[in-house]
Amino acid sequence: MNVFDNLIKLARERKSNPKEGSYTNELLSNKSLSKAKVLEEINELIDAVDKDTNKIHEAADVFYHLIMYLEANNIKVEDVMVELDKRKK
Repeated sequence: MNVFDNLIKLARERKSNPKEGSYTNELLSNKSLSKAKVLEEINELIDAVDKDTNKIHEAADVFYHLIMYLEANNIKVEDVMVELDKRKK
């Protein structure tokens, strides 16, 4: 899961040290855009699954945009993982 961890690290680094022209920074600073992209990418994933095309590509887009959305809204992925762990039966 190093890629997942690296995305979280990237988001946090860009929040601390914005890079001009960075799409990641745009998502982190524009909550409306970030929300719209999560919704768009989820719909594209659902469509890809239904059509059996580009599923992996679209799932990757969902993960990336969801991480950026969470970080933009100060929701720590670690806290989400703790919540998921609590739900184990």
